Amino acid sequence: MKKIHDMIAAAGAYLQSPALLVIRLAWGYQLFESGMGHLTHVAKTAAYFTSLNIPHPVANVYISGSTELAGGVLLMLGLFARFISIPLFFNFCVAYWTASHAEVINLLHFRNPDDFINDSAFPFLVTSLLIFAFGPGAVSFDRILLKREN
Repeated sequence: MKKIHDMIAAAGAYLQSPALLVIRLAWGYQLFESGMGHLTHVAKTAAYFTSLNIPHPVANVYISGSTELAGGVLLMLGLFARFISIPLFFNFCVAYWTASHAEVINLLHFRNPDDFINDSAFPFLVTSLLIFAFGPGAVSFDRILLKREN
């Protein structure tokens, strides 16, 4: 049984970097698009932020949109990936708290976890957490930079 486990673990380890690359490219692109949408429709997004009682809605559109746009590009490149995952994680925690407050409260009370998971912010939140925890993988500019320093 141990041999089978070790073989499966080795296969999983071999697929780690390609899997991280796919996650970074897919969700990085989605972040880029979301940020671009915020920044090209500032008035519409600010009106939405106002409806959520977010203070300084126009400033927050630029902060959120810039974080998502730059974060998406950096994730796709695998450049400063762990660093950018921190403001991205914070950005989507704020998104949950403001736009999906009821889902957060229900999750904290162990009710309706599906509502929390099905929220559009969930994949971005998880992606930022994954990249922070595991890094961008071998196919990344971060890896190239690390090799140059050693």
